[in-house]
Amino acid sequence: MRVLFITDNFPPEVNAPATRTFEHCREWIQQGGEITVLTCVPNFPQGRVYEGYKNKLWQSEYMEGIRVVRVWTFIKPNKGLFLRILDYMSFAVNSFLAGLRIKTDVIIATSPQFFTVISAFLLSRTKRKPWIFELRDLWPASIRAVGAMKAGRILRMVEKLELFMYRKSNLIIALTEAFKRDLIRRGIAPEKIRVVPNGSNRELFYPRDKDVAILRELNMQNEFVIGYIGTHGMAHGLDFIVETIPDIPEGDIRFLFIGDGAVKKDIVKIASDRRIQRICFLDPVLKGEVARYMSVIDAALVPLKKSDIFKTVIPSKIFEAASMLKPILLGVEGEAMEIVRGYNAGLCFEPENRIDFVRKVIMLKSDKKLYRKLQKGCGRLADDFDRSRLALKMYNHIAEVVNEAG
Repeated sequence: MRVLFITDNFPPEVNAPATRTFEHCREWIQQGGEITVLTCVPNFPQGRVYEGYKNKLWQSEYMEGIRVVRVWTFIKPNKGLFLRILDYMSFAVNSFLAGLRIKTDVIIATSPQFFTVISAFLLSRTKRKPWIFELRDLWPASIRAVGAMKAGRILRMVEKLELFMYRKSNLIIALTEAFKRDLIRRGIAPEKIRVVPNGSNRELFYPRDKDVAILRELNMQNEFVIGYIGTHGMAHGLDFIVETIPDIPEGDIRFLFIGDGAVKKDIVKIASDRRIQRICFLDPVLKGEVARYMSVIDAALVPLKKSDIFKTVIPSKIFEAASMLKPILLGVEGEAMEIVRGYNAGLCFEPENRIDFVRKVIMLKSDKKLYRKLQKGCGRLADDFDRSRLALKMYNHIAEVVNEAG
């Protein structure tokens, strides 16, 4: 089965969508699939082309059996919505043109970079092949939630286009049950929706001793470390976390933030202006190094802003943390909270509630018996959300679509 997968994030980028796509495609290769990923030059999150790459019209490489075709896009190190949309639109146009040259049996496009699904839809019509909408985020609803775009005619037009794409796809693969419920509520037939959640790579993320060299380098040998590893974006509410750290009475608790994104400079400035000592900021690390840095933390911080739209989200960070038996400090309501509480894999605080956040931090650090129970819960969660098993589930859904199309 020949699969064309369209995504604007792919390794060596290390964010959640890049990782999910790569690890799924690698598993599909093992199932006998012929996989081509159509993407852009790696540049996320700084908006700068990675070393060793050039932003060319067309370039091709192979990564563990996956054919990776990269096309030119408009890339600028900018936070502004307008230039970001130019980036998205350039990828939609050039991925469509490149896709015309690639033979395939099925086309998959992943959101939330919504313009990828437009490319997939047009390729589907042109090549007369089925296409699948992988729904990783309710975009543009999440754009509205973080205030990146004001409600108005343009946003309403995009929402109508969103519904049009759902209806025209042959299948929707949603990451959460909440996404599925939202689509059904908005008139999408339930029989065309499948749910394949995020999971973790158990080969990369597994229980290990703390990396002594990193602890020594960061001067954190004798401290309880709470870590946030990932994109520092508008949705994550990291300003709230940084501003609340001085409220924590325990002196031997440190916070480690690793990554980059739209608000990184802002939260570093908050910490500097307020002379907050118990926090360390590091630049992004390579995917192969993430587990080393995660080994040194005692709890994994997973926050989002307080918004109804984020109740539908299940951050992939919880699965990686669980696989390493790192209890989760979750500031996300909805389905993610149900999972963490259901497996007893961490403590949940109300998003942007300073008192609740501080209380849960102190509980994690001070209650050793509770901590060990949470570690056991992490193990159970990781077993049930093994990414290789979930990738096979998605591959079977793809095969069904191809078989139905004849």
